[in-house]
Amino acid sequence: MDALPLVALVAASAAVAGLARRTPVPAPLLLVAMGLIGSYVPGVPTYTLNAHIVLPLLLPPLLYTAAVDSSYLDLRANLRPVALLSVGYVLFATVAVGWLAYRLVPDLPLTAALVLGAVIAPPDAVTAAAIARRVGLPARVTTILQGESLVNDATAITAYKVALAAAVGEGMSWGAGIGEFFLASVGGVAVGLVLMVPLHWLRTHLKEALLQNTLSLLIPFVAYAAAERVHASGVLAVVVVALYLGHRSWQVDFATRLQEAAVWKMVAFVLESAVFALIGLQLPFVLKGLGTYAVADALWYAVAVFLAVVVVRFIWVYPATYLPRLSRRIRDREPGTDWTAPLIVGWAGMRGVVSLAIAFSIPMATADGADFPARNLVLFLTFTTVIGTLVIQGLTLPLLVRVLRLPGRDRQAETLAEAQAQSEASTAAEARLEELLADARNRLPQPLTDRLRTVLERRRNAVWERLGASNPVTGESADDTYRRLAGEMIEAEREVFVRLRDERGIDDEMMRTLLRRLDLEEAAAYREESD
Repeated sequence: MDALPLVALVAASAAVAGLARRTPVPAPLLLVAMGLIGSYVPGVPTYTLNAHIVLPLLLPPLLYTAAVDSSYLDLRANLRPVALLSVGYVLFATVAVGWLAYRLVPDLPLTAALVLGAVIAPPDAVTAAAIARRVGLPARVTTILQGESLVNDATAITAYKVALAAAVGEGMSWGAGIGEFFLASVGGVAVGLVLMVPLHWLRTHLKEALLQNTLSLLIPFVAYAAAERVHASGVLAVVVVALYLGHRSWQVDFATRLQEAAVWKMVAFVLESAVFALIGLQLPFVLKGLGTYAVADALWYAVAVFLAVVVVRFIWVYPATYLPRLSRRIRDREPGTDWTAPLIVGWAGMRGVVSLAIAFSIPMATADGADFPARNLVLFLTFTTVIGTLVIQGLTLPLLVRVLRLPGRDRQAETLAEAQAQSEASTAAEARLEELLADARNRLPQPLTDRLRTVLERRRNAVWERLGASNPVTGESADDTYRRLAGEMIEAEREVFVRLRDERGIDDEMMRTLLRRLDLEEAAAYREESD
């Protein structure tokens, strides 16, 4: 097996994603565009999406990272809109878009049209998270979009299996299809509930950070495979486990959390970049398989299906937003909303790699050996819908947010809340320190006692300083200046350690030990997460 094409894909997609951070174009869109261009560059290998790779190997870690970073409490507070989108909308879009395709394309069987509807029904989890982070959507809208994208793949995959069984002639009845849906959904949640507690117990009882992080990397694959083994939804199992572990991540020791955050950030960056590049690279394969359909007809079908996908989402989103609010209990329990929030939710329905992977898994033949009806056209329409939503909706969503002047995150209010929380925590820590120092077993020399109090006071004041006036010369807050000076001091020490190693005053092992101590101190001084 030649590993060079895979290495080239990862390296090139990472480079493009890094370049996107210096441009106003969101990384997913630039990656797709470069994939489209690269697919016609001579010498670029052929990359074909394989559902047997994407679904069990790429989807679980991407879902896991998105779910771990999501708020279980926020999702629970918005359970009704999330469920209406992730289940109700996907089923509605499957039927509505499938029926419209059936009426539009001559000789397209209804069962094959429903397969198409199920394939392109779910907005993509990776795309939703990436775009939401970039454009700065309001917190509740972001929560709803992320919650929808975490669960809707399970609904779509189950709907696809039911429609596919009918299309290939396996004779699945409506009753059997509904049973299949409930088995997958209830079974997936059940598997997640069964796994989440023992997995969390393992995470909190393993003493080595390396072992804990190895377990962390295995968890999404274990949850997905266990659920799929019993014909349940692996997607839901991963999401349930990840939400539970993310909600209780504070119970894991600090070394594991630091290492885990860095590892998963790298994994998510590499996978997301490669996934979007893969989407663009599928163009030659899709066009080559178009077969008997004329290009003009296929393009007309593509435009019509894309418009249907966009319109059907709005047809669902607005009634699903306002009709439940006729209930006084819902109005009292949930915050009010105006017309702009459902407009953003409706326009943010970008499709992604899961739709393409499902489409590529459509079998070549039916149960009686005949060719699957219009398989190549279904692939083409899926590809054009994914590209259309990414390019048109993805590019215009930031502009729409600016035009609507949606209230973004209130940084001042967030900093104030952070300062108040830190102040309360520091007061508790100060009381605990005095309690400990009163015990003769904890006596320390006065300089060390003063150092503990100084560190505590520094932590208490750091956030408040961000609210204060900035330096008139540099524009920095006192906290920013502190971090910069601490970094300069640490860098001076680091240079000395390297010089001593080069002069053979210390060996490499000692230098690495000293540098690691500096790295930890620098991380404590900055304690910021970069995007």
